[in-house]
Amino acid sequence: MDNLQIATPEIFLLSATCLVLVIGLFLNKDQRHLNYWLAQAALLITLLLTYSQIDEPSSTAFSKAYAIDGMTSTLKCWIIAITIGGFLYSRDYLNDRPIARAEYYVLGMFGVAGMMIMVSAINMLTIYLGLELLALSLYAMVALHRNNSDSSEAAMKYFVLGALASGMLLYGMSMIYGATGSLDLATINTVLEGKAERSVGARFGLVFVIVGLAFKLGAVPFHMWVPDVYDGAPTSVTLFISTAPKIAAFAMIIRLLVNGLETLHADWQQMIAIMAALSMIVGNLVAIAQTNIKRMLAYSTISHVGFLLMGIITANNEGYSSAMFYAITYSFTTLAAFGVLLAISRKGFDANNLEDLSGLGKRNGLLGIVMTITMFSLAGMPPFVGFYAKLAVLKAAISGGFLWLAIIGVVMSVIGAFYYLRIIKIMYFDDAIDNTEIETTADVSGGLAINGLAVVALGIFPGMIMAACIAAFPS
Repeated sequence: MDNLQIATPEIFLLSATCLVLVIGLFLNKDQRHLNYWLAQAALLITLLLTYSQIDEPSSTAFSKAYAIDGMTSTLKCWIIAITIGGFLYSRDYLNDRPIARAEYYVLGMFGVAGMMIMVSAINMLTIYLGLELLALSLYAMVALHRNNSDSSEAAMKYFVLGALASGMLLYGMSMIYGATGSLDLATINTVLEGKAERSVGARFGLVFVIVGLAFKLGAVPFHMWVPDVYDGAPTSVTLFISTAPKIAAFAMIIRLLVNGLETLHADWQQMIAIMAALSMIVGNLVAIAQTNIKRMLAYSTISHVGFLLMGIITANNEGYSSAMFYAITYSFTTLAAFGVLLAISRKGFDANNLEDLSGLGKRNGLLGIVMTITMFSLAGMPPFVGFYAKLAVLKAAISGGFLWLAIIGVVMSVIGAFYYLRIIKIMYFDDAIDNTEIETTADVSGGLAINGLAVVALGIFPGMIMAACIAAFPS
C-alpha cells in the first residue's frame, strides 16, 4: 500500500489518460471539445494529488526504484502546471487545423506521466522507462499533422536520432551495470566510491550516458534535431517540447550524474563544461541569422541549455539549485512566448516568420506586452526572472571555479540580446504586413496575462521559487 500511496498521482494520471482515450472514441465531431476539458480536469486533479505530497518525508517504493523527496513534488507540480497552460494555449490552434485533437491531449498526458516517472526514478531501468514513455509520445505528437510534409519529415528525423540517442544511453547504462553489478543509483555511487578498478568500466559507460543526456537536452554537438523539429512540428507541439520536458531532462541529469555517478564528477564536469560553452556560443550566434521565429527560438533553447548545464558542472548544491531554478523559469517563460505565437495564428495561417510579428504591439496590446516581457526575460534583463536565473548560475559557476565559462556566458548573453530585442523592434516599430484583427478568448488572454505577470513578479521576488530549489538540495 505504501508503494501505491507514493505513486498515487502517476497511477491516477495514467488511468485518466486511458479513460480520456476511450471516451474520445465515442464522441462525435461536435462533442470533441470534451476531450480538452477531460484532459484539463485530469491534469488538475493530478496536480492537487502531487501538491499534497510536497511536505511528505523522503521515502522510496517499488523495491527502491521510485522515490519522493524535496525535488520530486516541486518539479512534478511545475511540469503539470506548465502542461495545463500549454493545453489552454493550444486549444484554438488545434480546433482550426486538421490535427487529431483527442490524440494530442492523450499523448500529452502520457508524456506528462513519463516525465513524472523520470523525476521520481532512482533506478536506471525506471529512468529509461519514463524516458521512453515521454519520447514515444513526442515522436507521435510531432507527426500529428499527417498531411504536412514538414511535420512528417521532422517526425522521422526526431525518431531516428532519438532512437540512436536512446540506444547510446541504454548502452552506457549497461556498461555501468556491468561495472557495479547494480541498477540502483545509490548502490552504484557506493560501489564506485574508493574502488578505482570498478570505475574504469563505469567511465566508459559515463561517456555514452552523457551523449544520451546531451541529445535529450539538445546540447551542442548533439543539437542537430532541435531546429528541424521545432520548425516542422505544429506550433502547439513545439510549445509542448520546448517547455516541460526540459524540467524532466534536468531531473534525469540529477538522478544519473549526481545520485548515481557523483563519485566520477571530475570526469563528467569537463565533458559538460565543454558542451555548455559550445551550446551558448553556437546557440546565440546561429540564432542571429534566423528569419523563422521557431528556428530562432530553437537556437535560443540550445543557448539556454548551456546556461542550465553551467549550474550542473559545479557539482555542489548551490549549482544544482540554481540549475533547477533555471529549468523551471525558462520553461514557463518559453510557454508564454509560444502562447503568443499560437494566439496570433489562425485558420490557414501560422506565425512562423519574424515579419509575422510586425506591428503586433499596435494590433493587440496584451500580446505585444506579454511577448516583450518574455523576450526581455530570455535576454536576461532585470527585473525579469530570466535575469535572476542567469545571475544564479553564473554565480554558482564562478564559486565552483569555472570563471572562464562564466565569462563566455556573460559575453553570449550580450550577443543574444540582439535577436531578442530585434523581435521587440519588429513588434513596435515595423508596419504590420497583415492588419487582420487578432481575436483571443477570455481564458487564453487571462492565461497569457497571468503568465506574463509571473515572469515579472518572480523576477522581483525570486525567493518564492528559489527557496523550494534550495530545499531540494539540503547541505
